[in-house]
Amino acid sequence: MSKDAVESAQATARPPADRTPADAGDAGYSKDLKARHVNMIAIGGAIGTGLFLGAGGRLHTAGPALAVAYLVCGVFAFFVVRALGELVLYRPSSGSFVSYAREFLGEKGAYVAGWMYFLNWSTTGIADITAIALYTHYWSMFTAIPQWVLALIALAVVLAVNLISVKIFGEMEFWFAIIKVATLVSFMFIGIFLLATQHEVGGEKPGLSVITDHGGILPQGMMPVVLVMQGVIFAYAALELVGVAAGETAEPEKVVPRAVNSIMWRVGLFYVGSVVLLALLLPGSVYSADQSPFVTVLSKIGVPAAGDVMNLVVLTAAMSSLNSGLYSTGRILRSMATAGSAPKFTARMNRSQVPYGGILLTCAVCVLGVGLNYLVPSQAFEIVLNVASLGIISTWVIIMICHLVFVRRARAGLVTRPHFQLRFSPVTEIATVVFLLACLGMMWNDAEVGRKTLLLVPVVAVLLVAGWFGVRRRVTRNAERELPAPAK
Repeated sequence: MSKDAVESAQATARPPADRTPADAGDAGYSKDLKARHVNMIAIGGAIGTGLFLGAGGRLHTAGPALAVAYLVCGVFAFFVVRALGELVLYRPSSGSFVSYAREFLGEKGAYVAGWMYFLNWSTTGIADITAIALYTHYWSMFTAIPQWVLALIALAVVLAVNLISVKIFGEMEFWFAIIKVATLVSFMFIGIFLLATQHEVGGEKPGLSVITDHGGILPQGMMPVVLVMQGVIFAYAALELVGVAAGETAEPEKVVPRAVNSIMWRVGLFYVGSVVLLALLLPGSVYSADQSPFVTVLSKIGVPAAGDVMNLVVLTAAMSSLNSGLYSTGRILRSMATAGSAPKFTARMNRSQVPYGGILLTCAVCVLGVGLNYLVPSQAFEIVLNVASLGIISTWVIIMICHLVFVRRARAGLVTRPHFQLRFSPVTEIATVVFLLACLGMMWNDAEVGRKTLLLVPVVAVLLVAGWFGVRRRVTRNAERELPAPAK
């Protein structure tokens, strides 16, 4: 065989324990993401519209116990990211969990993982452009502009930026994350100051009395807390971006462990800490789903300009989330396209080494969200949030199953686990999968939106099965083409 044929066979053959397979979809990417980019992408994934916008409606519904919901979901989210981090160190790939699903679960597993992730981010993109439109309507000068028009403008701007280069994406996410973190830290200092000085907020003195005088920790009982769980899971939905971004950094073995390990304290500080402060400053009934809870507080203390500044920041957070969604789905779809399970055009890259085909496909679905904003502007965010939950829960379940198979193979001596590991396998993975499926089942108790969302599960399953029969021949041909040629 020629030297090229030998190298091709080595790249595609089933590896021994000391060598791992390469994903064909990883070819052609630059390695322009630096350590600071990946670290801040991890932070940006942990701080998005789920906190800045979603916490308002959830506080109204569940009350102060929302902080406990964020903590519990945060622990399981950390397990998922820790498992993904171990897989990344085993073999970095821009295809991330889709690439690992292909290796450990086969092409069908990769197909389901990829398209459910696409469902998650395409609907999350709709939630983001809805959030952007809602934030913009906070200012009176924009109230006359229809919500769907603002959503369309936001989508066009983020699309243009995302297509430039991964370095520009990394820089944008770095500064977006800096703004979000600085703002949350500033808010927490303001909240602590208000508590310490007993400064009135909306006519009430902040403190434990705000909770005890308005129904306690569970003002509406336990069921509302249970019902918001799937929405809380959605709040953490971008944490897996660390795995995708690792495929475009030069030193994933150094960057990823640091980024993953810092996620837990960020969850405790930013999510749980912020919600506790919000609950101590104002009763849950004051917050609403159509306004950021941080804007509500700052407006109540009599500094309207502070509310304007905060609204601008949360607008930035939504833009950041939309930007990340286009980035990740572009890479995931390219990995799928090289295997034959996604349309061929989604594998295309531009001169800046950006997979523009997959990004444009995600944008096309987001355009449907613009229509949703036109038809039901008041319900658009909650509708797509629940549909996105189906995608993220299935994605996280697949990540944990991949890790289970990976650990089993490691114990059989077929692969080598890196030093950075998810502990207490298989108990951790099984407990996480059970929790995630329980969150999915809890949606049935929400007759308004959640139950209707669960009724979509059979529809999604039928579409996946039909889609698989449509692509399986192409997947088989691609797999046969990548098999090493027989030695002469």
